Amino acid sequence: MIHTLAITTKQEVIYGLELEALINPDIKWYWVDFHEPSEEEVKQLSSFFHFHPLAIEDCLEFVQRPKMDFYEDYFFVVIHSINQDSLEADEVDLFVSNRYIVTFHKQSVYGIRNLWDLVKKESNLQSSPMQILYQIMDKIVDEYFPPVYKLEDHINKVEDNTSNQTISELMEQVFDIRSELNRLRRTIVPMRDLLYRIISSSRLNALKEKHIYFQDIYDHLLKLVEMIDANRELSSDIRDSYLSINSDRMNRVMMTLTVMSSIFLPLTFIAGVYGMNFQHMPELTGRYSYFIVLGLMGLISIGMVCFFYKMGWFRFHKGTKLK
Repeated sequence: MIHTLAITTKQEVIYGLELEALINPDIKWYWVDFHEPSEEEVKQLSSFFHFHPLAIEDCLEFVQRPKMDFYEDYFFVVIHSINQDSLEADEVDLFVSNRYIVTFHKQSVYGIRNLWDLVKKESNLQSSPMQILYQIMDKIVDEYFPPVYKLEDHINKVEDNTSNQTISELMEQVFDIRSELNRLRRTIVPMRDLLYRIISSSRLNALKEKHIYFQDIYDHLLKLVEMIDANRELSSDIRDSYLSINSDRMNRVMMTLTVMSSIFLPLTFIAGVYGMNFQHMPELTGRYSYFIVLGLMGLISIGMVCFFYKMGWFRFHKGTKLK
């Protein structure tokens, strides 16, 4: 679907013009939005606007990173919005010149849809294509904050463990959080690099008046990257802590088994010796041999328990509470 919005030389806003009508000299500048376009509508990028084939190819194929390319009388920008459900990146392509801004996206983008509704309501729009570019990027970057804050709250809940979950459940949540943080980082860091290139470019003369606005977006992206890195570090610390606790629990279990095995090892040896079916074993004929052997085994067990207690084996990480 193609939406058009034109601003006349009298600063009047006209919505819904045909593409051919946008060439009218009374049109000061215009905004054309390709929203989930059909194949026939996609052809307008080359037949009507005469955009470069490479730029059109980037529109039709998902570009892995945001970027900016300069052409003869316009520049082409690729930015990424975030799907609030899956946290995957959705591509938005923009063609910007002094006379127009063309947006192209294969999915619904809340920031563009919201800005479009706001612009339509203004009867006397004091704006420009560069201003629209700033507002689109600003609204898309603002959409990055809710999922980052949501993940930050989730990390704090995992750290506090108010619901008394087991270590395995907490570890699973930590790995899920880190996966989502990495997914966000793959979107936000390239956007930060793109904004840095935009504010540092000497070829965008129209940007000089809006430099402070794009600098503000860049500052937001810096904050987002710092938040994500801090949360990744916190989740890494939580992961290491839970791994240490789990390792400590395994060590306690192994220590218990070792103590039990050490105590029963000599007892098993004695029982094995007197379990042999030899005919000439003097102890077998004694009247009190059975009680003597049992007493000896008991003394060995008590002695080994006392020895292990003195060595501190029974106080191994005493007081550690595990789920």
